[in-house]
Order: sequence, then structure tokens, then C-alpha cells
Amino acid sequence: MNDDRHQQRQQKVKEKVDARIAAAQEERGILMVFTGNGKGKTTAAFGTVTRAVGHGKKAGVIQFIKGEWPNGERNLLETHGVEFQVMATGFTWDTQNRETDTLACQGVWQHAVRMLADPALDLVVLDELTYMVAYDYLSLEAVLTALQNRPAHQTVIITGRGCHRDITTLADTVTEMRPVKHAFDAGIKAQMGIDY
Repeated sequence: MNDDRHQQRQQKVKEKVDARIAAAQEERGILMVFTGNGKGKTTAAFGTVTRAVGHGKKAGVIQFIKGEWPNGERNLLETHGVEFQVMATGFTWDTQNRETDTLACQGVWQHAVRMLADPALDLVVLDELTYMVAYDYLSLEAVLTALQNRPAHQTVIITGRGCHRDITTLADTVTEMRPVKHAFDAGIKAQMGIDY
């Protein structure tokens, strides 16, 4: 391809991109959902938290399901003022106790409600929230109400497989992670600093 044709094609691309940027004028927080069966949902959320903190924004993280094992993101981000509230019961398939899991979920959800009402927070991550709704540990209506009533500038990221369609309908951005290949399926152990 000669340089003139390349330049003309790139100019058309630039014009389309510039027009989309010019049309996007609304300023408000957004609701993002990272869902699907692929790896990377929580990692993507923490990448956004890191970006926000790097720009001087305030963030909070609620982690449902996660256990007490070392958490590299928490180790780093708490030192930069990010509040973490962790359900800390581990995976529900480990505890196998609906009553204690529900109580633990409800306890950490109260911190989520507080964060979702806090105008000082620019970003709130609700990590693995989708399971809490799917297992009926949290009412879908309570989640939707808290999301809809949050401060207008606040962005929220929800992660987890099988996100309820009412949440994805409410969301501004939904990304579905699709598994292509995973080291664990080949018998490779999860590695601290890479997988957690």
C-alpha cells in the first residue's frame, strides 16, 4: 500500500473517532460489569482502581467470596488509601453453609451500601457480587436500588460470572471475558503475584 492511500484511510478513521469523541459530552460516573467465564475480571477491575488512584481519585473495594490468602492488589492499594472490605469466608463451595455465607455476605454488603452512598468515593468495586445475587444471599432489588441511588459522579465496577440481566441492562459498559486457554486446566498451579 502506498503512503497516500494509507494516509487517506487513516484520515477517515481519525474523522470517525473525532466525531464520536465530540458527540460524547455527558459527564457522570458509569456502571461497568466484567463478567463471563474467562480469567481477568478482578484483574481488570484492579487495573481501573490503580488508574483511578494514580489520578488522585478515591476508591473503595468490596470483595465477596475471597478468602484470607495473600492479596497483592490489596497489599499495594491499601497503602494508597483504598479501603478494602472482604467477606473473608472463602469460596462458598468450601464453606458449604448457606446460613453463615448469607450472614457474612450481608455483613460486608453493609460496607458496600455505605461506600455506594459516599460522595467522597469516585470508584467502588464490587468484586464477585454476581454470585451473591445468583445464590440469593443479596436481594437483586437492594443491589439495583443502591446502584441507582449512588452519587452521580461515582463509577462502580461489578465482577463475576453469570451477571444478572437486570444489572447488565442497567450497566453502561459490559465486558464479557471468554476463556480460550487457561494454565490451570493444564495442571499448572496458581502463582502468587501472577494469579493472586
